[in-house]
Amino acid sequence: MTSPPELLPATGAVPFVRDLATHGDRPAVVTADGTLSYADLAARVAETAHRLGTTRRLVLVAGANTVDALVAYLAGLHGGHPVLLVPGGGPATRALVEAYDPDVVIGPVDGAWRIDERRDGSAHELHPELALLLSTSGSTGSPKLVRLSATNIQANAESIATYLGIRETDRAATTLPLHYCYGLSVVNSHLARGAALILTDLSVADRCFWELFRTARGSTFAAVPYTFELLDRVGFAAMELPHLRYLTQAGGRLDPGTARRYAELGRRAGWDLFVMYGQTEATARMAYLPPDLALTRPEAIGVPVPGGTLRLAPVPDQPEGVGELVYAGDNVMLGYAERPADLASGRTVAELHTGDLARRGPDGLWELVGRRSRFAKILGLRVDPQAVEALLARHGVPAACLGADDELLVAAVGGADARRVRRLVADEIGLPPRVVRVLPLAELPRLASGKVDHPALRALADATPNALPTGADDDLCRLYAEVLDRTDVTGEHSFVDLGGDSLSYVEMSVRLERVLGQLPPDWHTLPIAALPAPPAARPRRRALETSVALRAAAIVLIVGSHIPLFHLTGGAHLLLAVAGFNFARFQLTDVDRRDRLRQIRAGLTRIVLPTMAWIAAVLLLTDQYRLSTLLLVNSLVGPADGRTEWHFWFIEGLVYVLVGTGALLALPAVDRCERRFPFALPVTLAGLGLLGRYDVFGLDARYDLPGGVVACWLFALGWAAARARGVAQRLLVTVAAAATVPGFFGEPAREALIVAGFALLVWLPTVPSVGPVNRLAGVLAGSSLYVYLTHWQVYPHLRDRPLLALAAALAVGVAYGLAVERVRQIFNERLKTGR
Repeated sequence: MTSPPELLPATGAVPFVRDLATHGDRPAVVTADGTLSYADLAARVAETAHRLGTTRRLVLVAGANTVDALVAYLAGLHGGHPVLLVPGGGPATRALVEAYDPDVVIGPVDGAWRIDERRDGSAHELHPELALLLSTSGSTGSPKLVRLSATNIQANAESIATYLGIRETDRAATTLPLHYCYGLSVVNSHLARGAALILTDLSVADRCFWELFRTARGSTFAAVPYTFELLDRVGFAAMELPHLRYLTQAGGRLDPGTARRYAELGRRAGWDLFVMYGQTEATARMAYLPPDLALTRPEAIGVPVPGGTLRLAPVPDQPEGVGELVYAGDNVMLGYAERPADLASGRTVAELHTGDLARRGPDGLWELVGRRSRFAKILGLRVDPQAVEALLARHGVPAACLGADDELLVAAVGGADARRVRRLVADEIGLPPRVVRVLPLAELPRLASGKVDHPALRALADATPNALPTGADDDLCRLYAEVLDRTDVTGEHSFVDLGGDSLSYVEMSVRLERVLGQLPPDWHTLPIAALPAPPAARPRRRALETSVALRAAAIVLIVGSHIPLFHLTGGAHLLLAVAGFNFARFQLTDVDRRDRLRQIRAGLTRIVLPTMAWIAAVLLLTDQYRLSTLLLVNSLVGPADGRTEWHFWFIEGLVYVLVGTGALLALPAVDRCERRFPFALPVTLAGLGLLGRYDVFGLDARYDLPGGVVACWLFALGWAAARARGVAQRLLVTVAAAATVPGFFGEPAREALIVAGFALLVWLPTVPSVGPVNRLAGVLAGSSLYVYLTHWQVYPHLRDRPLLALAAALAVGVAYGLAVERVRQIFNERLKTGR
């Protein structure tokens, strides 16, 4: 392997690119398809660089998170060719090709990676120091580019590697695009230290991302502010990531509360949070907040990166101590390019005026307090609101725009179609539609001078509820609002965000599956806008969530065995396992401890109140039950020889477990333990429950102990099933069930049913089904509690007609469930109106 010879004078490869081969057989790139060593990567880079030749040319590279794109980028730098990194296709890329007329275009064509040499030489005069061209802060499609030198790239990579303490053993996942300066800085800094990249274009909202991250022994990944919303939704706090060393954040201001929360999470779990500040003009990074200060000073951007300095430039009409933040260092760009002729220019910038207003705190940490201009960073992308206004004006839409860290507000007048406005802005600017908020107005608020009154516009927007998103998400939001009885549903919400629980989950999953086809495994934690689009045609193959199928089957088995239409017991104990499974999914979300306890209380209320209401009605009409049954304490105070009081042992046991678990999680230490060891804690609780199962204290759990003891054991195993990640943990739950259930009841068929149910719960997220079965299973599973409550008073009157008894018991339970739901809706409506 040899380097390309005879580079132009004053031009050379970026040092860390030139030295790739020195890391030998160490892993350089890990993908879902395998691992590429540094030696192999260096060979591929040299081969591509050789093909690009020794004449310097402008090389455009589609910056996807693929091995081909990475090799092309590095090959350009290796050969001394200025590289223009762009997104992988679309209007933005075409605009840059037209504006800069690259000599070589490298990217995918019809699914294959191609090098298109548009000419042998170059159509441009290229300055010897020019190495890389990037869009300003990710603002794709604009002809304005940042000109970077090899010195800029190397200095920034070394600086980041130094303050992050990157090691050879680190493995960084590419959670951001290669063409975005932040994502590129992750690549550069890790290659500069001989560390590995986990190369993927998967989102952190994708379960497959986390499987790859764990398998590849990922130690770090990069996040922009929106990433943390996704992490919350996928239950990041509960994940077991044994090799994670640190998490970095940049691309916009992170809410201090979120920064503090994640810093605390990292402190408990053993990893660091680096909050960072930068711009493309500084080749990515200018300041960082040392991790030990993230808890106490999350609002600060911290200290300059190694090799850099910060100062304040005076700004008129600003308070004392506030000025424009100015950065100097070897990573400051050569200057901007707005046309091909600018590629011949040398350094035109000595230091970087950031446009941010800042001050320096008494502790020496720098803080941002505002912007000099109206530019905004949204999801890490720089957006010029005036450019958006001009764009809409060209389409006949008068508008005013305001940017924030998490959305672009477009106030449109003249009766413009909000859906059309959102699509225009999203397509042309490169923002996802979910962050473009359209506010229809009759007229814009204006100052006496006639200029738009932006503070008044912001106040008006803040006072106007965000409407349901238009477009593909609209019907889904209405569906969520209907099922969950909510009026505040937006595309940003997930089922869990909106307070969904195990009862509403059944109806929601079945109705969603009817609309979308097969659902993603963790759909309940995904924002509505992230759900897949409805298929053009209804899919022939349908699926049913395993937990829903088990609930429906279990309640049929319970009622059928009590009639008896058949004798196949074990359904109630299987329901306890499913209850634990759903408890982990819906009550143990990544909210704070108080919100978790509120969720547990709400779940208890939805069990206890309908139960007591039904038993009270039966007490008024018959002498079938006693006061201890009504108060759900029969298993504690008796009578032990009652003929009917035992009917509700299952509900009593479930209530006791939920109360006990809630009491445990109310303890801050236990709550922290659950978040840090989400699988180990339920396994431990299951082990404690097994003390009663095996009569350790001389008490037979079947007769001498309350039903809650049995419930605890099976409930905890179900909880562990929901938290199991990877084959080893799934096997542990399966083996635990297979080892401990047999022998407890002395009924092999009953025990086999429970073990089989556990296996399905652990290994199969869904089971094949058809539409009618899905609808029936959804109704039965959603009404399983109410069927269990009411069937005792239904089937005895129809014993001589067992099939009719089964149908009647199920129908009465469903009807009672509908009545309970209607009462709850009426209560909520009156609560909202204050009547």
